[in-house]
Amino acid sequence: MKIEILGTGCSKCKALEANAKEALAQIGGFHSVVKVEDIMEIMKYNVVSTPALVVDGKVKSTGKLLTAQEIVELLKLKNI
Repeated sequence: MKIEILGTGCSKCKALEANAKEALAQIGGFHSVVKVEDIMEIMKYNVVSTPALVVDGKVKSTGKLLTAQEIVELLKLKNI
């Protein structure tokens, strides 16, 4: 599973990245977290507000700082 955090480096973007890493540690397995800060790359996802969470190329959340538990729940839904 590939997790991307879209954001230009604000504190919420950094916190979302940390929460995503914590969520992945909880669920285990082999996953990657990539921070995307290039505005042109972010625009490819049609994201209007950051931070944004992308899972395997699909935008799951925008403009909200998700907790690690919220991310775990999103990832569990993906695997159903």
